[in-house]
Amino acid sequence: MRLRDIDILSINKKVDLTVVVTVVLLVAYSIVMVYSATQSNAATNEDAYFFIKKQLVALIIGIAALLLAALANYNRWRNSYILLYMLNILMLILVLFLGAEHKGAQSWIEIGGLQLQPSEISKVLLIITLASFFATRRNQLVGVGDVLLALAHISLPLVLVLIQPDLGTALCYIAILIGMMLVAGFPARYFGYIAIAGSLLMLVAIKFNFLKEYQINRLTVFVNPSNDPQGAGYNLLQSKIAIGSGQFSGKGLLSGTQAKLQFLPERHTDFIFSVVGEELGFLGTAFLLILFFALIMRGLRTAAYSKNYFGTLLVTGVVSLWLFQVIVNIGMTIGLMPITGIPLPFMSYGNSSLISHLAAVGVLLNVYARRYSQ
Repeated sequence: MRLRDIDILSINKKVDLTVVVTVVLLVAYSIVMVYSATQSNAATNEDAYFFIKKQLVALIIGIAALLLAALANYNRWRNSYILLYMLNILMLILVLFLGAEHKGAQSWIEIGGLQLQPSEISKVLLIITLASFFATRRNQLVGVGDVLLALAHISLPLVLVLIQPDLGTALCYIAILIGMMLVAGFPARYFGYIAIAGSLLMLVAIKFNFLKEYQINRLTVFVNPSNDPQGAGYNLLQSKIAIGSGQFSGKGLLSGTQAKLQFLPERHTDFIFSVVGEELGFLGTAFLLILFFALIMRGLRTAAYSKNYFGTLLVTGVVSLWLFQVIVNIGMTIGLMPITGIPLPFMSYGNSSLISHLAAVGVLLNVYARRYSQ
């Protein structure tokens, strides 16, 4: 078969090539920036390619997860949502007993040399089970009781991740719920109930020490990081210095002093956007934002065009997750949001994060391919 014989239009009817190309660019961008952010490891006699090797292994697993999610008949997930919900809960319970503690959180399980974070995989499972819940009750979502049932659906996994503690994932759960409730047509006043419930949950988390002291400090210090420049405010101050010093076109790849001299903590994970800002400047960050904008808009388009209500809810959950994480992560690096440990989708280093977001891409592609099916 010759290249000119391939019908691109026919392929695009089943595969959203815009999404595929955008995700490929995001992942490639991530690999370049993670490599640049971790090159300082070579100066301390560490493997300069350590994180890249791990990320490439996660990429292979993530592509497999994407294909599985894209090729399956997603309507079958709706019939298995109770089983998937139980699997989700089981994963989150197991990590509390078998998980390894890292930086104060018991959130990781090591499998074959890879550290996997069940709470990241849990996000995709929650999207499926919550979409199934709303789709099953489509004509019954009329009162406060339905809001309480939806809150009950996320309450157990939410409490389990707070115990780890993982505040960022808990907030992602709430973002997914709110996005689906908007599409399901809940009255605006019900979102006030969720805000009240969330505030009460936060107070309970603080009261019973679900949140560590450093997490509470992170939530408050963004107002004025200069009050504690060597403590809780250090990360944010270094991040703002990095982004500001990049100016219009940046200092160049591998030339960011904040990352290279290790002033910027978590530069390859939560603060990867700061590295982009320092090394590639406004141009690099603008290009990254365009990629995220394209991906989210394609997701919204697929949700709007899908004739399957369950499919619409699935994509809504995926888009809500991406939009929330992008806004919060970038917001925290520039001082507009508290530091909550939420990674930047596709960009931040993290095995489980990359795998789960690629699986979410598979869900989006799945619904796109069947968007005209009931």
